[in-house]
Amino acid sequence: MTAPVILHDTTVVTGDDAGTILHDAAVAVERGRIAALGHTADVLARYPDAECVDARGCAIFPGFANTHTHLPRVLARGIYEDLSPPHAPPFTGGLAPLPLPRITPEEERVLALLGALEAIRSGTTLILEEGAALDVYAAALADTGVRLVLCERAWDRTKASIGQPGPFEEDGALGEAGVARIRALHARMHGAAGGRVQTGLAAWAPDMASPALLGRLRKLQDELGVVASVHLNQVWGEVAAVREQRGVLPTDYLARAGFLSDRLVAAHCRCMTAEEERTLGAARAAVAVNPAIAARRGLAARVDDLERAGCRITLGTDNMAEDMVEVTRTVLFMERVRRQDGRQPTPEAALTWATRNGYQALGIADGGWLAPGNRADLIVVDLKRPHLTPALRVVSDFVHNGQAADVRSVMVDGRWVMRDRRVLTLDEAAIVEEAERIARAAWGRLFAERPDLERPPGLDVSPR
Repeated sequence: MTAPVILHDTTVVTGDDAGTILHDAAVAVERGRIAALGHTADVLARYPDAECVDARGCAIFPGFANTHTHLPRVLARGIYEDLSPPHAPPFTGGLAPLPLPRITPEEERVLALLGALEAIRSGTTLILEEGAALDVYAAALADTGVRLVLCERAWDRTKASIGQPGPFEEDGALGEAGVARIRALHARMHGAAGGRVQTGLAAWAPDMASPALLGRLRKLQDELGVVASVHLNQVWGEVAAVREQRGVLPTDYLARAGFLSDRLVAAHCRCMTAEEERTLGAARAAVAVNPAIAARRGLAARVDDLERAGCRITLGTDNMAEDMVEVTRTVLFMERVRRQDGRQPTPEAALTWATRNGYQALGIADGGWLAPGNRADLIVVDLKRPHLTPALRVVSDFVHNGQAADVRSVMVDGRWVMRDRRVLTLDEAAIVEEAERIARAAWGRLFAERPDLERPPGLDVSPR
């Protein structure tokens, strides 16, 4: 039997309802759970045979929960951030004027691992990954040691993408294929890695799914007992498309189709009316706010309004980046600017959105905060850094000034995924090198095959 582990002589940010912070404290971990919290001397005395980890100069935080991402999209890093769709008509369709280059399944697996590597390094312990054909890299992600909710995507609108105007051309076979992928991934991966891996399902977006498919997915969600995800009110082109197709706004369309529930994670929600916010809140749905990509697109969700309406606020990275430290700070800054309030939201609220709320939204009530009996999903943050010194108010200090590089160690289910800044579950150097080669070759092929496409300024796809 593995001996308990005690992180001692440290600061413990519990993330509980009271915002409790323990000083000169220790955390005992045993059998994947937090066994004890308290003063260092008391905890050490209770576990004389434990492995002791000196955490002086550090703080122990709950791990981050990323409730909406697409890991292989790191392929578009530095490109798609500057190619957002228009916010006013005419809407030309899609989320970017450049298509993603075609890559092989093996290349997609490498890029997904690159995203997971960045996620681990920034203190992420739980990820909701949404996409199509997740079986290509699901097992590889499970091997990273991160807690996962894998939401396979279904849609039945053909010859179009999110935010694209025009008629809804329905393809029943396309929808059937998505439902089959959801069932297959659930059979293969749900409950894998000792329950650390769960599956869910996703309707791609309101303008990409028919009422019949939405109804079928809702029934399948209840049958499988899983969470659901959807891109909702992501861009103004989506709003216009749903109005054109259905004569209502996107949230109202989902409500009429019966897709809203308290086990739905709606991503983005940044192009909504107040009435839509109230409709979503009445269903007690969670919202995955993606502030970093939202800021890059020049949009912002009304976080305070959504929360007051009854939505559970959670945070995600979405595309091109997996840094949840950046995300947590960005939502604080964006919402303060939007509210014109230099005090609200508080850093403590932003941390709750980034940790405990995310775990609860994904059905993990005993994670995302540190208490005896809860899952040992935690991170060790090095406070002895120039930009974090003095660490007088540790939550405010880390949310306002922290960096991903401050995360020294990451633990999931009581197992070290990263320790002393070394990721233990991935070959970092090999993944970085291979991902660089894949991306350069893929974008090089795209522009060679499509000379009509406009190259972003400064693009370099030469081999290295």
